[in-house]
Formats: sequence, C-alpha cells, structure tokens
Amino acid sequence: MDEIISKLENINSYLNSEKSIKSVYIFKEIFSFFDKKTLFNIIIYNKQLQNVLKINIEEYKKLSGKYKIGKKDGRGKVFKLNTNILLFEGEYLNGKKNGNGKEYSYKSKLVFEGEYLNGERNGKGKEYYYNKKLKFEGEYLNGKIWNGIGYNINGNKDFIINNGNGKIKEYNNDGKLEYEGEYLNGKRNGKGKEYNYDGELKYEGEYLNGVRNGKGKEYHDNGELEYEGEYLNGERNGKGKEYNEKGKLKFEGKYLEGKRWNGKGYNIKGKIEFEIYNGNGKVKEFNDNGKLEFEGEYLNGERNGKGKEYYDNGKLKFKGKYITYFNNKLKICFMQIYKYI
Repeated sequence: MDEIISKLENINSYLNSEKSIKSVYIFKEIFSFFDKKTLFNIIIYNKQLQNVLKINIEEYKKLSGKYKIGKKDGRGKVFKLNTNILLFEGEYLNGKKNGNGKEYSYKSKLVFEGEYLNGERNGKGKEYYYNKKLKFEGEYLNGKIWNGIGYNINGNKDFIINNGNGKIKEYNNDGKLEYEGEYLNGKRNGKGKEYNYDGELKYEGEYLNGVRNGKGKEYHDNGELEYEGEYLNGERNGKGKEYNEKGKLKFEGKYLEGKRWNGKGYNIKGKIEFEIYNGNGKVKEFNDNGKLEFEGEYLNGERNGKGKEYYDNGKLKFKGKYITYFNNKLKICFMQIYKYI
C-alpha cells in the first residue's frame, strides 16, 4: 500500500508542476486496494507518466490499441469507442466543436442540432426527446439554454426563457420531469424542486448558481422526510435534521461539507445513542429501518479507528480498523488526474 501511495503522490506532484503536459497516448492501469473487490481505474493521457508508474506503454498499445491524440479541425465524426455508434458529427476548430453540429445519444437518437463555439452549445439550436419530439428550441450561451421555448414530451409548450431567466422545467430524454423552478443566468437559482425517475419528489428548497444552497428538504422514496436543514455548495452544511423512512428522528445538529459534525444521534425508539463533536466521537449508524449498521470511531466526520459493521439480521459483518487518510489521498490524486482527461 505504501508503494501505491508513493506512486499516486508522484503523479500528484507531477501534474501540479509547471511542466507542459502534452497528451500523446491513452493507457490504463488498475490498482487494487484493501481487498479484491475494490478496484480503481486510472486513465492517464500522458506518455511521460509511464516512467512514474513503471508501465510498459508499448504493451498497453498492443492490448488496447493505439490512440493518437491530435487536434481535430474541419468536419468530422465521433463514435463510441470500439463501436460504430455515432455520437457527434460536425465542425471542429483547434480540437473543439465549433460551427454547426449534431449530437446523438448512446441509443443513436438525435438529441441536439445547432451551433457550437469553443466546444459548447452557443447560438441557435434544438434539443429532442428520444421519441423525436422537440424538447427545446432557441438560443444557447456557453452551453446553457438562454432564449427560447421548452416543450414537454407531448409537444406542448412548457416554459419560456429570456436571457437565461425564467421559471423552467427540466426533463430527461425520456420525457420525465427532473426539475422545476427558477433560473437566473441559465442556472438553477431561487426556489425549485427535484424529482426521481418515477416522478416522486426528492428535494425542494433553494438553489444558487445551479446547486442546492440555503434551506431545503430531501425525501425518501416512500415520501417520508429524509432531511431538512441548510445547504452550501450542493452539500448539507449548517444546521439540519435526518429522519428514517418511518419518520423517526435519526440525527440533529450541524453538518460540514455533507458530513455530520456536531450533534446527537438517535435510535428508532427516540433514545440518544451518541454525540459527535467536530466530526469526532464514538458513533452508531442506523439504516432507514432502524437497524444498526455500524458502531465505532469517527475522525473528521468519517469512520476512522476501531469499528464494527452488521447485517440486517444483527449478525456481525466486519470487525476491525478503518482508515480515512488513504481514501482522502486517493480523492486528491484522482481529481488531479481527471483534470487532464
């Protein structure tokens, strides 16, 4: 494990250096951490990194094919890797979509046709549902709908947006409602609601710059309240309360970046089971049916130290130690790598 951490830290250091990174080939490396069930794929677009990982890139090219990365210019087509499924056809400039083009789904359905600038939808365009009905028609700015008319899957006018502002409805390509609420500058901003694929309410509350921000409520699939409280940058942040599917209080206190930080946890009978301070303490986690899932130590809002996991029938599933440092390190390294993908 130390060797893997060292490799990832080297990658992290390399990508953060001032060296010019020139993409040449694609290759893949698979690491296994902790147990055989946990696999992570790292895709790196840089031939020079083969020296860091000590990988023979020539062997990878033989196994997975050679992918020369060059800037696209002029008219072209993009297909799903190793298939004949068309994903895009249109014009490029300096490697980015620029001019007229068409986008297709993995189901080979036309989902957009119109103008692009610097790789994003920009100018006049149309979106379509999978049934070929018009979804939106108008103007785009930096990839966002800006001026135009939105339609539902039956072809009826649903909303009008002006200069990125208005009361909007977002549908998936099957015509299912995903969001309804206020837009400002082409993003969710103000009050709104989110729905799951079955049309059930999942969230209602406030948004800022496209993400949950302010007060809001989340709901279980059975319609019961799951969480009510404050959000910041899309995550639970500030005062809040959690409930199980039976409507019983599960946790109340303060959250930080989506994690429980200060507060009290309850069992299904309403009895206080633990208290957590600054993300630290001995904690019990219960599922939505009130069954004990985990009991053990927390550090910075995550399992860290001695702990136990249980099945729904109460039998012991795992007993041992948890480490969060390596997971956090992985997140950092993966973020750095994916910046270049």
